[in-house]
Amino acid sequence: MGAYLFVHFIGTESDPAHEQIYFSVSKDGTIWKTLNRKQPILTSMIGEAGVRDPYIERGKDGKFYVIATDLSIYHRRYDKNRWLSCQQTGSRSLIVWESPDLIHWTAPEMIECMDESAGCLWAPEAEYDPAKDAYMVFWASKTSDDNFTKQRMYRAYTKDFHSFTKPEIFIENENCSIDTTITSHSGIFYRFTKDETFKAVTMESAPSLDGPWEPVETYTIDGIPGNTVFGYEGPTIFKYHNENKWCLLLDHYSGKDGYKPFITTDIAKGKFTSAGDAVFDDIYRHGTTMPITDEEYDALVNAYPID
Repeated sequence: MGAYLFVHFIGTESDPAHEQIYFSVSKDGTIWKTLNRKQPILTSMIGEAGVRDPYIERGKDGKFYVIATDLSIYHRRYDKNRWLSCQQTGSRSLIVWESPDLIHWTAPEMIECMDESAGCLWAPEAEYDPAKDAYMVFWASKTSDDNFTKQRMYRAYTKDFHSFTKPEIFIENENCSIDTTITSHSGIFYRFTKDETFKAVTMESAPSLDGPWEPVETYTIDGIPGNTVFGYEGPTIFKYHNENKWCLLLDHYSGKDGYKPFITTDIAKGKFTSAGDAVFDDIYRHGTTMPITDEEYDALVNAYPID
């Protein structure tokens, strides 16, 4: 692996093209450039005709999979209560694409993963579970069971990103939980989740995806307890190539200025510090990062020129 891919959406919901899927690349994990002359690479005209919060997975079968939220805030722009209504009457489906090479992608497929009690299915991600030899796909949903009071994280398992097991609750806290991402290192899983009450991203660890999950007590951002750092969501994390260093990217939604990078050299302790030297060429919104090879980087740049 010699480069990085960032799959995301952009902007401020002021244009329908903003809520589609953009690819950006970096050689060093610091300077990012958007491919395809800053035009979306994957688009969905099915469901709500908009997609947000994409996640990309390098499958064990050699294929690549992108899953995303079926949602367009732009198309709901005349609804004064759009953020509330899409949590109660939004899509219960994932939008899925697959590719053998990051260049050639299937048409989007809409797969319903929640039953009729659910009001939404938001920010799906996946993590391979070696104990089950399957991918645990997880997302946030509100349901009518409690009159849409609280967002919970649900999960289902898949081997192919087309058929899924019956969903079950993955995370239930006293407060609403959304935007979970998971990484692993040295046999330990690390989970970052947005607490919707405190508007901050928490950090937990566990020896398996089934837990037990415990808070990382030393987790801080610039010396401040990370679960109190206000105004961030959409976490994604990657490890730098050939370095004992991780970058936690947080979407600074409260400032409407996109992602901010935070660095640690000890993922187990989770002591992150700001890395102000990162450069983004647009306002990237909730997405995920993935390491890629130099050959994959070159193929992407050749297929989808930067400028």
